[in-house]
Amino acid sequence: MSLMTTETARVAILVDDMFFTAKINGAAAECGRQIERIRSREQLEGFLANPPSLVLIDLNSDRLDPMETIGFFKSSAELSAIPIVSFVSHVQTDLIRAAQAAGCDYVLPRSAFTQMLAQIVSGNLAFIRAKA
Repeated sequence: MSLMTTETARVAILVDDMFFTAKINGAAAECGRQIERIRSREQLEGFLANPPSLVLIDLNSDRLDPMETIGFFKSSAELSAIPIVSFVSHVQTDLIRAAQAAGCDYVLPRSAFTQMLAQIVSGNLAFIRAKA
């Protein structure tokens, strides 16, 4: 079951790369989702009152620490059920393991993330399980 059930479901993204941000924005526009870029710790704390439906994290982000961001969501009773999908180069195995240990629900290679982006943003996370 997807948590994204309304036309205005928000997707929070921690993505610095403008190429991936543009791809995510395009996919979100196609399926009627709103994107909210995560820019600060204060903004993360604001999600406690108004949670997103999905979180997308580039594990190479320099804006905020991706592992701390994953931990913030997974340690909060209000936010822990929100699915987190992260992406990274397939050769960065230490980052992949660290994200999984932090509680990230899905860690994908960049290429797979790009291929499945429309399904991910629309909330079809079962599609990820089927491809894994």
